[in-house]
Amino acid sequence: MTVHQAAGVGYQRAAGEYERSRPSYPMSVLTELATALGLERGRTVVDIGAGTGKFTRLLALTGARVLAVEPVAAMRESLAELLPSVTVIDGTGERTGLPDGSVDAVVAAQSWHWFQQEAALSEVERVLRAGGALALVWNTYDVTVPWVRDFEAIYFRRAPSGLPSHHDGAWRRALEQRPGWSPVRERHLPNPHSITRQQVVERMLSSSHIAALDRAGQARVRAEVEEVLQRHAATRDRESVEVPYITDVYWARRG
Repeated sequence: MTVHQAAGVGYQRAAGEYERSRPSYPMSVLTELATALGLERGRTVVDIGAGTGKFTRLLALTGARVLAVEPVAAMRESLAELLPSVTVIDGTGERTGLPDGSVDAVVAAQSWHWFQQEAALSEVERVLRAGGALALVWNTYDVTVPWVRDFEAIYFRRAPSGLPSHHDGAWRRALEQRPGWSPVRERHLPNPHSITRQQVVERMLSSSHIAALDRAGQARVRAEVEEVLQRHAATRDRESVEVPYITDVYWARRG
């Protein structure tokens, strides 16, 4: 199993900050996917790249049996502590460790862009039962808001060459060109997230490639975030900040 260096190092270091600073997802997303994927008691869904279980805990509300696949040990430990009823598996998107034809749906929230696309799709096709479905979910920043645009720019300035991102659309091209899948359906829903000023800083510092920096590098990033927050009237001197996210949801059915 292989894990991108930024994710393997960064998320191992910053699992706590990740859990504290990241948003959950709108309940309307869960309702839509539960209907589209047929998630209910007697069905099995696997959350791959489950992290600390932000989306896993919503899947558990459907009554379906939930399996969580996560390669980073610190993330698995946090997930297992928070969700003792969920089966947690050490695996990747390309190698889940699950039996052939063992699940009714595969979900990846904030994680699919980290996987090798063709290998991950082959793995999904292997573990899905006939007529199964794949859902991909991302929380993205609403960069029409000026301070959010400047905040996100810090992330991209520090990003190493070739850092995986779902923004490039490679995941969609790979899925749409793959035979045997239905057309991709999608929804985009507002998901405002109110957190403290410190958690806004933690949100940036828990980003994979930034969490992998040394202390001096992280201190420089922290200063840049504080400067952005002080520059904009919407965030200046505020101890509570609303981060405007948009939840992007995509799904397709096999066969």
